[in-house]
Amino acid sequence: MGKQVLVSLEREFGSGGHKIAQAIAQEFGLKYYSRNILEEIFKDKPEHAAKMAEYEEKGSPLLTRHVRGHSSDTAETLTRMEFDFIRERAEAGESFVIVGRCGGMVLRDYPGLITYFVMADMYDKVIRVCDREGLSERDAMTKITRIDRMRKKFHEQYCDFKWGDSRAYDLSVNISRLGLEGTKDAIVEYTRHWIELL
Repeated sequence: MGKQVLVSLEREFGSGGHKIAQAIAQEFGLKYYSRNILEEIFKDKPEHAAKMAEYEEKGSPLLTRHVRGHSSDTAETLTRMEFDFIRERAEAGESFVIVGRCGGMVLRDYPGLITYFVMADMYDKVIRVCDREGLSERDAMTKITRIDRMRKKFHEQYCDFKWGDSRAYDLSVNISRLGLEGTKDAIVEYTRHWIELL
């Protein structure tokens, strides 16, 4: 594939967005970046990657001290490092799939960018999270609500469009309509047609 392909996928927690992003990466031979981005950033300090995971995709407090462009807030510092990493990979001409991390905003100036937003009905998200994490339905719903609220806050702190607003994405899809496998196949096919038009 001679053209640069950049796929940004935002997702609700428990929607199956990661599986769809992995399917796109596998189908088209693209690099896949999600939480493994920390291992790339901290490859010389692997112990750092695990510690920094708790600060990912979290909005910064309103009162954060900045000195010469550096922030006193760990979450904001990590966010800037991730944005820089994403830009550097794109600048180097790499094709990849990025999950979350405001990829659509960071890469918006690249002609090879396609953006997706993946959601699901609460019932389906709860079932998926219960199965994956062994939580009760009530605890799963609480976790989904908390993480989606956090992702929304993070996104809207750094982006000039609303998280999940269909007008901001090339395709927004509710996996509860076709199921995870059907949605995955449909998005892979959509991506194939889009790449042909590049």
